[in-house]
Amino acid sequence: MFKELRDFIRSVMDRDPAARSAAEVLFCYPGVHVLAFYRLGHWLWQLGLTTLARYVSQVGRLLTGIEIHPGAAIGRRLFIDHGMGVVIGETSVVGNDVTLYQSVTLGGTSLAKGKRHPTLEDGVIVGAGAQVLGPIRVGAGARIGANAVVVRDVAPGATMIGIPARPANAKAPLREPAVASAPRDPVRGAEFCAYGTSHDLPDPVARAIDSLCEEIAVLKARVAELEGENAPDERAASGSGT
Repeated sequence: MFKELRDFIRSVMDRDPAARSAAEVLFCYPGVHVLAFYRLGHWLWQLGLTTLARYVSQVGRLLTGIEIHPGAAIGRRLFIDHGMGVVIGETSVVGNDVTLYQSVTLGGTSLAKGKRHPTLEDGVIVGAGAQVLGPIRVGAGARIGANAVVVRDVAPGATMIGIPARPANAKAPLREPAVASAPRDPVRGAEFCAYGTSHDLPDPVARAIDSLCEEIAVLKARVAELEGENAPDERAASGSGT
């Protein structure tokens, strides 16, 4: 138990440069505190004491601002950074070494019983304000950018941005860390990507403008070509008229 706790605290410190000591993580991080309430509530839920489990969950929500349904399945070393406003629904499945930031929702889109919340595989990073909705699967090591709305399955290692979320750059390989001492993703070994984004993430607006400029250049070239082809006919018509 204490070994797992040390392992968890070390993983938090690896993902948050603001954490200066194990004591600070243990006593000052709501994302750590809420997991204690969740573990107790989940144990009660499995015993069939659902109302008591929900009560424990609500106490944790009141004290931390983070709502985790006791029916959710959560793996090891989940790090909820800042945490306020995070919601994890009843049938959510969260793998190991997942990172969630503030105001993230793992929500359901159906009123039917059964699996209706997302599954996050190991090493997923979900940026602040992102919504991951429905019984979808987010592959291992995927990154969900801030405020993205994800409603479809995400491939392992993909970076998703926008509303609805789409791959940021499907053809670009994952960037290797520029600094050898940078924190590394616990699943893929790549540089840890805070908030699910990186400094070299392509700007979708800039890409759209570049695409339009390229299309305009092609159209201008085609117009010039057509004008050049029509010029002899116009001169011939002018000469015959005189």
